[in-house]
Amino acid sequence: MSDQSHPTDITREISRRRTFAIISHPDAGKTTLTERILRAGGAIQMAGNVRAKGERRRTRSDWMGIERDRGISVVTSVMTFNYGGCVFNLLDTPGHEDFSEDTYRTLTAVDCAVMVIDAAKGIEARTRKLFEICRLRDIPIVTFINKMDREAQDCFALLDEISSTLALDVSPATWPVGRAAKFIGTYDIRTKKLHTKEPLPEGDPRRVELEEECALAEGVLPAFDKDSFDEGHLTPVFFGSAMKEIGVTDLLDALVAYGPPPRAQQTETREVRADEEKVTALIFKIQANMDPNHRDRMAFARVCSGRLTRGMKLKHVRINKQFALHTPQFFFAQDRQLVEEAFGGDVVGIPNHGTLRIGDTLTEGEDLRFTGVPYFAPEILRRVRLDDAMKAKKLRQALVELAEEGVVQLFRPQDGAPPIVGVVGTLQLDVLQSRLGAEYNVPVGFDSTPFNLARWVTGDKTALEDFASLNRTAMADDVDGDPVFLASSSFMMSRAAEQNPKLNFHDIKQIGLAGE
Repeated sequence: MSDQSHPTDITREISRRRTFAIISHPDAGKTTLTERILRAGGAIQMAGNVRAKGERRRTRSDWMGIERDRGISVVTSVMTFNYGGCVFNLLDTPGHEDFSEDTYRTLTAVDCAVMVIDAAKGIEARTRKLFEICRLRDIPIVTFINKMDREAQDCFALLDEISSTLALDVSPATWPVGRAAKFIGTYDIRTKKLHTKEPLPEGDPRRVELEEECALAEGVLPAFDKDSFDEGHLTPVFFGSAMKEIGVTDLLDALVAYGPPPRAQQTETREVRADEEKVTALIFKIQANMDPNHRDRMAFARVCSGRLTRGMKLKHVRINKQFALHTPQFFFAQDRQLVEEAFGGDVVGIPNHGTLRIGDTLTEGEDLRFTGVPYFAPEILRRVRLDDAMKAKKLRQALVELAEEGVVQLFRPQDGAPPIVGVVGTLQLDVLQSRLGAEYNVPVGFDSTPFNLARWVTGDKTALEDFASLNRTAMADDVDGDPVFLASSSFMMSRAAEQNPKLNFHDIKQIGLAGE
């Protein structure tokens, strides 16, 4: 591509972008599907079983040690690859519910989602929760029913469950040929073409079953409607087996054909269209120590508009300073390459030393702040216990870095007591403990606290100062310096709210905008 892009070039490049996340309940096969998609896109040469032994066969999107040990995804990986004339940005979200906050923030950066469903288990609890997050953001959903090579529910029963449980119209795009051990491929309902691993002769029972079921499906289920899909009301459904690499190219071809290009993004003051000439970008994730040898801190930015080029200077809106993009990078899990240019919809990594935080906006000068990137009040609060007092300074730095990254929330009591960490689930504590030991050489333990609830406090300045002085042992500052009230019970929290009508107590904080 030439160094000089005109507006028409920007429009063309943006139309080629497909930025999506994969969501599922744990064990539905999300990580295997991710790997097969990357292989189909030419990004990796060999796809190996997630649980296969040996470093060569590690799933490329699960690069953190604790993920490999447990066989789960606990951080969001970002992978960029080309397929079918399109540039794909694939965000592989954590499968475990303890990391729902990271997943929610990731979903602020995508234009559609692939929902993976286990053909035997159907809709599971985590799938339903993730779907509701997508619905809140009107994110179009493509459904992939996985593991058709195993014993599965009836296809019509699965489609009915999706429709009734999620209140979503379903339109099968492909249909399975055979079931379980006899599953050999798919039939594309739109093109009327068979994609099978072996010939399917006339008279084969699988062909007879296929013809009968497809006739019924086309008779009773809606045809694909692009507008309904874009609005989040209808999901095209694909059947397959990620393990057997069946149905994966069906899915990718569909994303090329009708996957949504980059959507407009909302700011406090206006909507930003992807095809605008000037660059805007949203920081939605921070990841520290992706390369432990270099102690790096990588900010992941969704380019929301324009053409970003290496070396350009952008305005860091929160601190009102210029920020130079010396080495922006595209990622393939932990592998990376320098970005010469990126367009609206792309996800790039920006190395930095704590300058960028989750929720920050970069622009070519305009004062914009993107909205919809939240922190949720944690459900578990623990004090961090440090046995080696000589490492206290190192612990403070590590906790700030990991809190800015979104691993945990950090609350520093205003009375000088030891720091308190807040998490959604206990697995986050395991990750914190593991990373403090492995990356910072700071072994820690956790002690209980008298607090069970945390709420951000906003309101009249004088009233807030009076409240803080009266409740000094229950007041803390979060990583941004915003005040937080810690309570032992919901009763005590309600009582504080009733007795302080000039104050507001929030369980959600929009980053940079406490309580809004």
